[in-house]
Amino acid sequence: MGRVTALPHPADELRGAADALLRDLAGPDAVLRPDQWTAIEALVRHRRRALVVQRTGWGKSAVYFIAAKLLRNAGGGPAVIISPLLALMRNQVAAAERAGVVAATINSGNMTEWDEIHEQVRAGTVDVLLVSPERLNNPDFRDQVLPALAADAGLVVIDEAHCISDWGHDFRPDYRRIRTLIADLGDDVPVLATTATANDRVVSDVAAQIGVNNETLMLRGSLDRESLHLDVVRIDDAVVRATWLATHLAELPGSGIIYTLTVSAAQDLAELLAAHGHRVAAYTGQTDSAERAALEQALLADEVKALVATSALGMGFDKPNLGFVVHLGAPSSPIAYYQQVGRAGRATDRAEVILLPGPEDQRIWSWFASVAFPREHLVRSVIAALDTERPRSTAALEPAVELNRTRLETVLKVLDVDGAVRRVRGGWLSTGRDWTYDADRYRRLDDARGREQQAMLDYQNTTGCRMVFLRSQLDDPALDRNYRCGRCDNCAGRRRPVDVDTADLTATRARLARPGVPLPPRKLWPTGMDRLGVALAGRITTGPEAGRALGRLADLGWGPRLRALLDGPDLTAPEPVVRGCVAVLRDWDWAQRPTAVLTLESATHPQLMQSLAAHLAELGRLTDLGTLPRRPGHPPVSAANSAYRVAGLVGSWDLPDLSEHTGPLLLLTDRTDTGWTYTVAAHELRTVGVDAVLPFALTIPK
Repeated sequence: MGRVTALPHPADELRGAADALLRDLAGPDAVLRPDQWTAIEALVRHRRRALVVQRTGWGKSAVYFIAAKLLRNAGGGPAVIISPLLALMRNQVAAAERAGVVAATINSGNMTEWDEIHEQVRAGTVDVLLVSPERLNNPDFRDQVLPALAADAGLVVIDEAHCISDWGHDFRPDYRRIRTLIADLGDDVPVLATTATANDRVVSDVAAQIGVNNETLMLRGSLDRESLHLDVVRIDDAVVRATWLATHLAELPGSGIIYTLTVSAAQDLAELLAAHGHRVAAYTGQTDSAERAALEQALLADEVKALVATSALGMGFDKPNLGFVVHLGAPSSPIAYYQQVGRAGRATDRAEVILLPGPEDQRIWSWFASVAFPREHLVRSVIAALDTERPRSTAALEPAVELNRTRLETVLKVLDVDGAVRRVRGGWLSTGRDWTYDADRYRRLDDARGREQQAMLDYQNTTGCRMVFLRSQLDDPALDRNYRCGRCDNCAGRRRPVDVDTADLTATRARLARPGVPLPPRKLWPTGMDRLGVALAGRITTGPEAGRALGRLADLGWGPRLRALLDGPDLTAPEPVVRGCVAVLRDWDWAQRPTAVLTLESATHPQLMQSLAAHLAELGRLTDLGTLPRRPGHPPVSAANSAYRVAGLVGSWDLPDLSEHTGPLLLLTDRTDTGWTYTVAAHELRTVGVDAVLPFALTIPK
């Protein structure tokens, strides 16, 4: 299929064909907006590059599907649409079919179909190929499929283009690889970048990333959403917030989305709302891809009142009549918040948008910020661990660097974009090129993140128009600073009542206060431990049994109490915590009851843990073996990487003489994250004769 240099039809025929395609997409009464037609004509007739920044529901997908079909009808090659989320892809493929566009998608959810789709692309039977950004650097796709697409593409679309930008609310390193694709395109291949959430800085950065220039068409419209009614409801107590939502959910129009900040909060809240008789389901990054598709369809068909979701259900999910969006916990950025609430009210006169912030939100923001791009010496250790000829897989590389798998993968992606490493079949190679750690850039990003978090707090506290506040954060070019939406709680002078029924609150508190979180045992030692001088490998046969924790720091019920306990002074164990721990022990389905309790030394709350152990020993008729102390001078272990963490933990404790002890041992600790601390401690205790170790932690982080 060759390139098209000119269309045979005059402008009025082109407009008529575009109008007809829009009616196929959106219904018989649909009419192109002026800027939609401007973008389509620029792409199809003039082969220009365009950046379209328009509010959610404006019709950006109609622009690229119509342009793709018109170019294809004129003999052009297939369009390539780079799309970030599976939900977005599913919606887009369905939309394409309505306009007679043959669309295919390559993503993590349809791996069994990749070879067939690759062949269809090579055969020229696909009009539009939707690709996740991660695929752009898959070695087979990059080397075998991408060159043909770049040579013959009729149109390239970067959807949700703010992901390209460091400054965007959802920056993704994989998106920056788009520059390589753009660089390989001919000057006559039109390129379209679209987003609904980009301020001036992001717009400029996106333009630079995709190689546009001053001649690029920029279409930026008003971000006002006349259907959205914005409210902030302040309830500091997490259980009262959840009860309030359970009480008022039925009053909200239609069906909608309830966002939470963590996976555990989504799961807990979905269970709670279901117990109150609401048809809801949890939707998170841990939800299986097939189940995600089914849940999306259930929401589209109004078979559920709401999906209780993390940000996994975000960009591109298209339900025009979505009646409400509620946030139980505030996102860390007003721009990210506006992107999520933009899911609602796209084809309705009124949609309710309610923010229920909590005092714990800032702690969660801090945790996510803490896993940002690591310090220079850690990044350089990744480069140093790679060879220029023999690739190393991520799993093999992990023991050689002090980074966990998630952060290591992010570093590799950034280094790949920067040209310092390259992904090949079998793993990663060093390119041997010089690389500079841009400390100033990362400092600026940290500063920008701090300003966004403060802006989100300012949004909650403002007495002005909330829609004006959000539009100003996005540098809306159509914003009149004197404008007032008349719809938000501040403009309308309304305040939702925050009282809840005492009986409902008691029942909710009892449900959420049910203690106990499983701690599954680690099954395999990290690979490559021998390189760190530790003789541990393969299956863990001397580790702990399955354990338990009292609760998660992110729990709606136990979370606030455990955060207050561990963030506060070191005091004796309060009675509610003791009762909760006893309840967990009572319901524990262990094969053999423990006979003694041993406490791992706590760096911050020794009195708390020693007193808790004493209570449990007395109530459970266990022998209190005291505290397992750290060896003097042994440095604390802070490594996130599993191999380094295990290596640092080996030999950490002064092991007591337990030769006289028989029966399982309850191993008590204040908190656990990765599970390696109690795994290594159990291994070492087993080597001195302990029969079995049952880990028991006060809390896990999420």
